[in-house]
Amino acid sequence: MFKHLVILAIAVAISLGAAQEIMKMSGARAEAAQAPVMRVASAQLVSDEPTTPSSDAEVSKARDGHYWAEAEVNGHWIHCLIDTGATEVALTPADAQRLGLDAANLKYDAPMNTANGVTHAARVELDYVSVSGARVERVPAVVIHDGLTASLLGMSYLGRLSRFEATPGALILRP
Repeated sequence: MFKHLVILAIAVAISLGAAQEIMKMSGARAEAAQAPVMRVASAQLVSDEPTTPSSDAEVSKARDGHYWAEAEVNGHWIHCLIDTGATEVALTPADAQRLGLDAANLKYDAPMNTANGVTHAARVELDYVSVSGARVERVPAVVIHDGLTASLLGMSYLGRLSRFEATPGALILRP
């Protein structure tokens, strides 16, 4: 039990340290269920490095104290901040464009509370998100219209792993 409290305390500290990047969904679940979702199809990955599942994936802590990951999303690489305080995977418009979405023409009708105030997001579903082989299929995500400086790897991905654990030097992800 104590170990779980320590892990929780570390996760909270990480989230607070990234206060500018933290976002939480607003409104009732009924509103979220009514918002349209755009499905993002996979593209073929062009890489010399094959993605193979492993028992555990490890993301080292960066010098800024945060956990930054190179996530493979539908065959494209996106630099993301791992954020346990973010309800969903949240994409910047630039990263959405990289995935093949026309970010300018998405329907930004989901209000979102962020550290910078309320903004709007478009709901999408990603075919998969993978960090060092820790892969999750059909991941709910949002594209944030403005105010997000980096894409966030939130709980719609992390919460579907069998386990994740923060250590002093790394974040361990178990598919």
